[in-house]
Amino acid sequence: MSRKRAVLDTNVVISALLFRGETSRLHTLWKKRAFRIAASREIVEEYLRVLAYPKFGLTEREIKGIVQEELLPYIAPIAVAGKLTGVCIDPDDDKFLACAEAAKADVIVSGDAHLLSLKKYKGSPIVSTEKFLKMFR
Repeated sequence: MSRKRAVLDTNVVISALLFRGETSRLHTLWKKRAFRIAASREIVEEYLRVLAYPKFGLTEREIKGIVQEELLPYIAPIAVAGKLTGVCIDPDDDKFLACAEAAKADVIVSGDAHLLSLKKYKGSPIVSTEKFLKMFR
């Protein structure tokens, strides 16, 4: 069986990279290549923007190290043609749906209530981190 392709919402990636706890298991799993992160340029740019938030206290050098060593090697880059709009209540979340569609992702993982309320998009189930992690037990 091929590895699952998962689109990870920004909140999930940030939690996995910066905090201890159950969500940090995702970081371990993607580094073991248990699944592949599918991400468009727009999503990676959002990951970078959020890592730079002052509340995380990361230097530019730390962000660069995290992205180059802990994230980019594990991402399957996805080209998204066109722009998806108006599917999710929060327009900022549409990029995750568009990426999942273009990647033919097996799953979208999110902690965002707006995305989770959709339950599924074009064949890709939208699940919580907890539910996604159960797939690896």
